[in-house]
Amino acid sequence: MPKALPVIDMSQPVCCEPVAAGPVDDDVALQIAMRLKAIADPVRIKLVSLLFGSADGEETSSALATALGISESTASHHLGQLRNAGIVSSERRGMNVFHRVRREALKALCVVLDPNCCT
Repeated sequence: MPKALPVIDMSQPVCCEPVAAGPVDDDVALQIAMRLKAIADPVRIKLVSLLFGSADGEETSSALATALGISESTASHHLGQLRNAGIVSSERRGMNVFHRVRREALKALCVVLDPNCCT
Protein backbone atom coordinates (compact mmCIF):
# COMPACT_ATOMS: atom_id res chain seq x y z
CA MET A 1 0.00 0.00 0.00
CA PRO A 2 1.46 3.40 -0.96
CA LYS A 3 2.48 5.77 1.78
CA ALA A 4 0.04 8.69 2.15
CA LEU A 5 1.50 12.16 1.83
CA PRO A 6 0.99 14.45 4.82
CA VAL A 7 -1.63 17.18 4.69
CA ILE A 8 0.02 20.60 4.53
CA ASP A 9 -1.32 24.13 4.25
CA MET A 10 -0.80 25.26 0.68
CA SER A 11 -3.15 28.23 0.75
CA GLN A 12 -0.28 30.70 0.47
CA PRO A 13 2.27 30.77 -2.35
CA VAL A 14 5.37 28.71 -1.74
CA CYS A 15 8.18 30.81 -0.33
CA CYS A 16 11.65 29.59 0.21
CA GLU A 17 15.09 29.83 -1.27
CA PRO A 18 15.28 28.68 -4.90
CA VAL A 19 16.27 25.05 -5.29
CA ALA A 20 19.31 26.31 -7.21
CA ALA A 21 20.57 27.98 -4.01
CA GLY A 22 21.59 24.62 -2.59
CA PRO A 23 20.13 21.47 -1.10
CA VAL A 24 16.59 21.90 0.21
CA ASP A 25 15.31 20.31 3.39
CA ASP A 26 12.47 17.81 3.57
CA ASP A 27 9.80 20.39 4.44
CA VAL A 28 10.67 22.67 1.52
CA ALA A 29 10.86 19.74 -0.87
CA LEU A 30 7.41 18.61 0.26
CA GLN A 31 5.94 22.11 -0.14
CA ILE A 32 7.21 22.31 -3.72
CA ALA A 33 6.29 18.73 -4.63
CA MET A 34 2.71 19.04 -3.40
CA ARG A 35 2.10 22.10 -5.56
CA LEU A 36 3.65 20.46 -8.60
CA LYS A 37 1.56 17.36 -7.96
CA ALA A 38 -1.59 19.49 -7.91
CA ILE A 39 -0.99 20.81 -11.42
CA ALA A 40 0.51 17.60 -12.83
CA ASP A 41 -2.71 16.55 -14.53
CA PRO A 42 -3.76 17.30 -18.13
CA VAL A 43 -7.26 18.44 -17.11
CA ARG A 44 -5.85 20.81 -14.50
CA ILE A 45 -3.37 22.26 -16.98
CA LYS A 46 -6.28 22.84 -19.39
CA LEU A 47 -8.32 24.51 -16.63
CA VAL A 48 -5.45 26.86 -15.78
CA SER A 49 -5.00 27.60 -19.48
CA LEU A 50 -8.69 28.43 -19.90
CA LEU A 51 -8.60 30.69 -16.87
CA PHE A 52 -5.55 32.53 -18.18
CA GLY A 53 -7.25 32.92 -21.57
CA SER A 54 -10.61 34.17 -20.31
CA ALA A 55 -11.50 37.75 -21.11
CA ASP A 56 -11.84 38.94 -17.52
CA GLY A 57 -9.52 36.36 -15.91
CA GLU A 58 -12.29 34.28 -14.38
CA GLU A 59 -14.81 31.63 -15.38
CA THR A 60 -17.59 29.63 -13.80
CA SER A 61 -17.31 25.93 -13.08
CA SER A 62 -20.05 25.31 -15.62
CA ALA A 63 -18.33 27.24 -18.40
CA LEU A 64 -15.02 25.48 -17.73
CA ALA A 65 -16.69 22.05 -17.72
CA THR A 66 -18.46 22.80 -21.00
CA ALA A 67 -15.27 24.07 -22.63
CA LEU A 68 -13.43 20.87 -21.70
CA GLY A 69 -16.30 18.50 -22.41
CA ILE A 70 -16.31 17.10 -18.88
CA SER A 71 -18.98 16.95 -16.21
CA GLU A 72 -19.33 19.85 -13.83
CA SER A 73 -18.58 17.56 -10.89
CA THR A 74 -15.30 16.47 -12.53
CA ALA A 75 -14.37 20.10 -13.19
CA SER A 76 -15.23 20.98 -9.58
CA HIS A 77 -13.04 18.15 -8.30
CA HIS A 78 -10.04 19.35 -10.31
CA LEU A 79 -10.67 22.99 -9.38
CA GLY A 80 -10.82 21.93 -5.73
CA GLN A 81 -7.39 20.33 -6.03
CA LEU A 82 -6.01 23.50 -7.61
CA ARG A 83 -7.68 25.59 -4.90
CA ASN A 84 -6.23 23.39 -2.13
CA ALA A 85 -2.80 23.93 -3.65
CA GLY A 86 -3.34 27.69 -3.62
CA ILE A 87 -3.15 27.92 -7.43
CA VAL A 88 -6.79 28.91 -8.00
CA SER A 89 -9.13 31.05 -5.94
CA SER A 90 -12.89 30.62 -6.04
CA GLU A 91 -15.78 32.91 -5.15
CA ARG A 92 -19.46 32.05 -4.98
CA ARG A 93 -21.76 34.64 -6.51
CA GLY A 94 -25.37 33.61 -6.40
CA MET A 95 -25.77 30.19 -7.99
CA ASN A 96 -22.34 30.26 -9.67
CA VAL A 97 -18.79 29.76 -8.47
CA PHE A 98 -16.21 31.87 -10.27
CA HIS A 99 -12.59 30.74 -10.43
CA ARG A 100 -9.40 32.64 -11.20
CA VAL A 101 -5.71 31.78 -11.25
CA ARG A 102 -3.62 33.11 -8.39
CA ARG A 103 -0.79 34.43 -10.52
CA GLU A 104 1.38 35.20 -7.50
CA ALA A 105 1.28 31.52 -6.50
CA LEU A 106 2.41 30.34 -9.93
CA LYS A 107 5.08 33.02 -10.10
CA ALA A 108 6.39 32.02 -6.66
CA LEU A 109 6.56 28.39 -7.76
CA CYS A 110 8.45 29.36 -10.91
CA VAL A 111 10.94 31.45 -8.92
CA VAL A 112 11.53 28.61 -6.45
CA LEU A 113 12.31 26.27 -9.34
CA ASP A 114 14.43 28.78 -11.29
CA PRO A 115 15.21 32.20 -9.81
CA ASN A 116 16.00 33.55 -13.29
CA CYS A 117 12.72 32.52 -14.91
CA CYS A 118 10.76 35.69 -14.19
CA THR A 119 13.37 38.40 -14.54
